[in-house]
Amino acid sequence: MNALRGQVGGEISVEMDAAPGVDLTKILAEMREQYESLAEQNRRDAEQWFFSKTEELNREVAINTEQLQSGKTEITELRRTIQSLEIDLQSQLSTKAALEGTLADTEARYGAQLAQLQGLISGVEEQLAELRCDMERQNQEYRVLLDVKCRLEQEIATYRRLLEGEDAQYVAGLRLGG
Repeated sequence: MNALRGQVGGEISVEMDAAPGVDLTKILAEMREQYESLAEQNRRDAEQWFFSKTEELNREVAINTEQLQSGKTEITELRRTIQSLEIDLQSQLSTKAALEGTLADTEARYGAQLAQLQGLISGVEEQLAELRCDMERQNQEYRVLLDVKCRLEQEIATYRRLLEGEDAQYVAGLRLGG
C-alpha cells in the first residue's frame, strides 16, 4: 500500500460500509448458556437414568436376595432330608444285614434238618426195600409151600383112594374069602 501511495501521490481515503461490529462476548455468553443448559439437561437425564437403573438394580437385588434366601432355606431343608434319608438307609441296611443273617441261620438249620430227614427217609426206604424183598421171598416160599401142600394133598387123596380101594378090595376079599 505504501508503494501504491507513493505512485499515486495523493491521498486516498477509504471508507468502508461495514456492519456494526458483532459482539463476540454476547455470542459467547449465549453459546455458553446453551452449552450449560444442554449440559444441565444431560446431567438431569443421566441422573434420572442412573436413579431408574439404581431402582431397577435394587429391585433385582431384592428379588435375587429373596430367591437366594429361599434357595438357602431349600438347600438347608434338602440337607436335612438327605441326612434323614441317610439315617433311614443305614437303619434299613442294618435291618437287611440282620435279616440276611437270620435267613442264613434259618437256611443252615433247615438244611441240617432236611439232611437229617433225608437220611431218615433213605433209611426207611432201605428198610422198605428189604421188607419188600423179604415179602417177595416169603411170598415165593409160600407159593412153593402151597404148591408142595397141594401136591401132598393130591398124593394123600390118591393114597386114600388107593387105601379105600384096597380096603374095599380087602373087605370084599374078606367077604369073599371068608
